[in-house]
Amino acid sequence: MTEVHKNSQYDDFYSLDKPRRDAIVMLFEDDLSDEQIAENVNRTRRTLAKWKNDPKFKKGQDAYKHVVIKKDYESNAIRKLNSLLSAKSEMVQLQAANSILKLSGMLSDNSTPELDRAKIRKANADARVAEARAKALEDNGQDMELLLDKMLDTITKEDEKDEPK
Repeated sequence: MTEVHKNSQYDDFYSLDKPRRDAIVMLFEDDLSDEQIAENVNRTRRTLAKWKNDPKFKKGQDAYKHVVIKKDYESNAIRKLNSLLSAKSEMVQLQAANSILKLSGMLSDNSTPELDRAKIRKANADARVAEARAKALEDNGQDMELLLDKMLDTITKEDEKDEPK
């Protein structure tokens, strides 16, 4: 059984009472039937079934899985990926490198160098378009001002014509 130390990351697990925590551990780590697990925590199978549908119990299970996987498997997985970097197949090497970069946060699931360059080109193009639009609006604003001045002049002239002399 994996030993889990208390900290805030595992509050969902430790907020449960001991029978529920024990049930979570057995569900995750043992090949026991629900009947056997219920018996081990001194509850009925029906009670265990209710627990398994309880959102707090499910959160506790998720927290426990995270702890166990991180503690027991993460370092082994990273060592394996590292060893795959020198595999015979270039495809295996590429997949291992991608996985390591994704785990380190340096590469997203949908990211490739080509895609990243394309995103940069698109962002630069969008910035140029936005600058051109701003300039056009600014220029258009000046044009509108001239147009309004002409309209006002025309109206003024028409008013002067209509005034009695």
